[in-house]
Amino acid sequence: MRRRSRRTEPRATPSDTEPDRPAGSASSARTATASRLHAFNRFEIKYLVPQHQAEELRTELRRHMDDDAYSGDRGYPITSVYYDTDRLKFYWEKIEGLKFRRKLRVRHYGTADDLTPDSRVFVEIKQRVNRVTQKRRVVLPYRDALRLCSPEGYEPVGEVGARERAFLAEVATLVGELDLRPTVTTGYHREAWVGREADLGLRVTLDHRLRGRDRDFHLASEAPNRLVLPARLSVLEVKADERVPAWVTDLTARMSLDVVRISKYCQSVQAFGLVPRSTMHAPDELDAVLGDPATETTTPTGVADAPNRKSVLVR
Repeated sequence: MRRRSRRTEPRATPSDTEPDRPAGSASSARTATASRLHAFNRFEIKYLVPQHQAEELRTELRRHMDDDAYSGDRGYPITSVYYDTDRLKFYWEKIEGLKFRRKLRVRHYGTADDLTPDSRVFVEIKQRVNRVTQKRRVVLPYRDALRLCSPEGYEPVGEVGARERAFLAEVATLVGELDLRPTVTTGYHREAWVGREADLGLRVTLDHRLRGRDRDFHLASEAPNRLVLPARLSVLEVKADERVPAWVTDLTARMSLDVVRISKYCQSVQAFGLVPRSTMHAPDELDAVLGDPATETTTPTGVADAPNRKSVLVR
């Protein structure tokens, strides 16, 4: 899809952000139309899990849930590259809590050894509308995904459905008009479970060793990566279509797991010092946990393992 002419992105500061929904431009109309073509809606709740509680959590989850078909009993690696403006528009929208906000990323499930120009990857727009998370995505060969998210642009070959074409047009508009570029890469090892019987809409994931880099954005790069969250902590995400089952909230309460507001993208931006935290952003639960000297341990400033390399999950 051909790129439109670009315009300079104004500085996005805590007091200079868009309203809840963009309005008043042709691209806004296209975005609003495509936004109704989302793949699914869901509610998400996140917790931080200390390493010493991970095994207890797995045992309890497997009493009520099944292993995800792609996860098995060992999980799988995920690597994503996030796109943003030079002024980090999407970052500030998250930090300031806009009711309508979104992120663009290219995601690969697997290892660096698996990735070729023909490998299937996902181009995703993840957005928040009030308290509901919406995720829409399309599968493309890696070479085409890079074109779609670059000034080169991407023109699909063959028949393309109306919904997919609308999504591709939305991505092209975002990249072209906002001058999006790769900003950070994140990687982690994920375990996943899916609900059964009355909990069929439930999905729970546990992500370990969150790490990444702020350069060398090719998903198969072997460039060194840095931990963006202490290795002793994993991120638990509970994702539900309508409601979170009582047994889940009982479990997290019994294990004394507190709800936290954490974005892997924002955590990476801050870890690499790309921008200071907003002066209007009050410290949250994550700040309290990471800043507690009684629970903090020494965290390496850099790790050599690439986030999309095969790794053994230590248990």
